[in-house]
Amino acid sequence: MRHNILLITADDMAGSTPGCTGNPSEVTPAIDRLAGQGMLFGRAHVPVAVCQPSRSAMMTGRWPHLSGAEGFEPVSDGVPLLTDVLREAGYRCGILGKVEHLQPVSRFGWDLARSRDELGVGRDPASYAAEAERFIAGAAGQGRPWFLMANAHDPHRPFHGSDDEQRMFGSEQLARIPPPSRVFTPDEVTVPGFLPDLPDVRREIAEYQSSARRCDDVVAALLHVLARSGQEERTLVVFLSDNGMAFPFAKANCYLQSSLTPLVVRWPGVTAPGGHDRRHFVSGLDLLPTFCDAAGVPCPDEVNGRTLLPLLRGQSEGGRDHVVTVFHETAAKGRYEMRAVQTAERGYIWNYWSDGRRAYQAENMTGRSWAAMVDAAARDQGVAARNEFYLHRAPEELYDLTIDPAGLDNLADSPAQQLDLTMMRTLLLQHLRSVHDPLTDAFLAHLDDPAAAREVESL
Repeated sequence: MRHNILLITADDMAGSTPGCTGNPSEVTPAIDRLAGQGMLFGRAHVPVAVCQPSRSAMMTGRWPHLSGAEGFEPVSDGVPLLTDVLREAGYRCGILGKVEHLQPVSRFGWDLARSRDELGVGRDPASYAAEAERFIAGAAGQGRPWFLMANAHDPHRPFHGSDDEQRMFGSEQLARIPPPSRVFTPDEVTVPGFLPDLPDVRREIAEYQSSARRCDDVVAALLHVLARSGQEERTLVVFLSDNGMAFPFAKANCYLQSSLTPLVVRWPGVTAPGGHDRRHFVSGLDLLPTFCDAAGVPCPDEVNGRTLLPLLRGQSEGGRDHVVTVFHETAAKGRYEMRAVQTAERGYIWNYWSDGRRAYQAENMTGRSWAAMVDAAARDQGVAARNEFYLHRAPEELYDLTIDPAGLDNLADSPAQQLDLTMMRTLLLQHLRSVHDPLTDAFLAHLDDPAAAREVESL
């Protein structure tokens, strides 16, 4: 049987936001219920922590430099797309929201495409439900299986109740955006460890969580439509976010909180209720081959991901003891090349762009939090040092994720950590070579200490 596929994405939702991942704030009841019916992956990462290249990786199964979509560019001609494969198998393909973030739009050949302005600025659960219901009914009327990519625009900035929301959306747009089913207050939230606990940071986290709740409202509406359609038992449902939250040290970087995504999969007949894979590292690159399995079609050649089917069946699988992530450019076309490796214990980042002079600038520095951090730096040397590091970084970063998951203490220069540093460098070099990363030679040049280079090469 060829399964229908419902892929639901959040825009800028941190991997730690849903309650099923441990957040006590009860932000996402619908996502939590879905996780209870299927499998939650505790070590799921997107390969690149910014919107368009992350989504392009999902739809091609390729690293950004191999698909052509390193930033906000189109997928290269000749690269097979998920919609190509599914359409050839008779699938009806639709997309709700974020249509322009898969380029060129014409190449994806959508049977149905609805922009954010047709969906309450991408924030109206009722509009998503109505369009999904029509799409599913249309496929049923044609006797065709279907693939629907439903992309909520929450919790992308501007957040619910923020000053930016009033400034960026006109009165007509605001009238079409319903409030979340729950609005959070600053005293209800926990500030993540990678940010200072300042009043305006706490306030913005509350606004973010309110927007995340409205994303959950979209998830609830879509799942209700699916249940009512009578096709729930033959539909694979996947939920994840395209990248981490749009705050400093998160989105558009290579930290743990940049790429960790709340991946939930419910596959009738495959996943057992309440499954939780806490061991294996998986990637957004793995979605395309998984969807090919659900559709019963061959996976395109030269795909970098691997199907999740064995893990979904509760099996163990080798080669999933670490994950590699990359970053190329921001939405404003700022190139900040980064490469990273994460294991269960260590996080390593190579910042090719960091030269001590060039300063980082990205959309995650808009809003209240970065401004509050800049203001606090005049009074707090710790915040000042943290800000300075964010702007300029270091060529290498190494973190002990067992005690420092927030990445506060860079151990790259610690004499006691040199063996771990060499091991992480080796993992990265092996990856760069295996995928013909254009920065492979630059990384070798970075290891300009002949002894260090020989040690890496020998492992």
